[in-house]
Amino acid sequence: MKLLIYSHFFLPSIGGVETVVLGLARGLGEFRTPDGLRRLAVTVVTETSPGSFDDHGLPFRVVRRPGLAQLRQLIRGSDVIHLAGPALAPLILALLARKPVVVEHHGFQTICPNGQLLIEPAGAVCPGHFMAGRHRECLRCTAGQGWLASYKLWLSTFVRRFLCTRVSANITPTRWLAGLLHIPRITVIPHGLERTVAPGRAAAPLGPPVVAFQGRLVTTKGVRLLLEAARILHEQNHSFQVLIIGEGPEHAALEEFVRESGLVGRVQFTGQLAPAHLEAALARASVVVAPSLGGEVFGLVVAENMQRGLPVIASDLGAFAEVVGEGGLTFHTGEVADLVAKLVQLFNNSALAAQLSVVARQRILELFSQERMLEDHLRLYDDLLRSIPR
Repeated sequence: MKLLIYSHFFLPSIGGVETVVLGLARGLGEFRTPDGLRRLAVTVVTETSPGSFDDHGLPFRVVRRPGLAQLRQLIRGSDVIHLAGPALAPLILALLARKPVVVEHHGFQTICPNGQLLIEPAGAVCPGHFMAGRHRECLRCTAGQGWLASYKLWLSTFVRRFLCTRVSANITPTRWLAGLLHIPRITVIPHGLERTVAPGRAAAPLGPPVVAFQGRLVTTKGVRLLLEAARILHEQNHSFQVLIIGEGPEHAALEEFVRESGLVGRVQFTGQLAPAHLEAALARASVVVAPSLGGEVFGLVVAENMQRGLPVIASDLGAFAEVVGEGGLTFHTGEVADLVAKLVQLFNNSALAAQLSVVARQRILELFSQERMLEDHLRLYDDLLRSIPR
């Protein structure tokens, strides 16, 4: 089987989509037939430039920034087309070529013009204006990009939604997202994690509790909310440290907030960390907080830290709640007082933290393994190929 995976973003870019696509392409490329032959020839097509990254170290072919004619040729030469998101050009070309097309939804592009399901000016969770027909609210939300760009995003949402009703299958990583999209032929395949993350720790780190955040420093990730919680904890004379792991456009503004709030010495910004340094940093953590305001369809960072055996506190977005289950705590999205209460609860209850550590790791190993994700994808591709009239 010749499988083409299209992902607008890919290595060396860093993010959830890139991580999932890499794991999918690498894992599927390693499937073998009983006589030892590869079951799939995998090609990843992306618009991301390689920079200094060497694609030859990957166990699959990578085609970067193809022209329209080359993309059409690649699609016509493949058996199954897998799109990491409803990218318009490859989606249209694949449908015209009458190929089995699978769209894996990593965002809300078919139900929200900005793809985040977040009201950008207010930083609040969108109640679903597009699907409710409140299109003036959608245009107002994205007006900061200019009215021409705003209308383009709005119209593109209709187009993406229509095209996704014509594909062979739509994949969502959570049942919650499947319930929001309301498009046909949806199958839920949760993202899977390789079993390479260090096992849970035998004991909590010594010293003051360390509250860790891991992710991009952008508004939707809610880092400012975590720092507001830290300011309240500081005013209440709690002993703690905050570790901010990641980089992004909000970095300078967040550092300024730390200075203005008297949190210098309490908060450390590490920037983006290499894998070995990341593990060392998280080994210091007592709890990981995922305070996202919106834009989450799964919560890869949540799952990864649960597999590490770290207690997790996450905002109660539908995707996070589905992944966390009984393996962590949730707080009301955007409500700093509730986040503070959950942090104090863990600070004061080491037994609860230890229990969550065990339950979290077991939940990820049982429900979110990479093996299960790969097998579910392969089964779907096989079913689609068998359904083609001969």
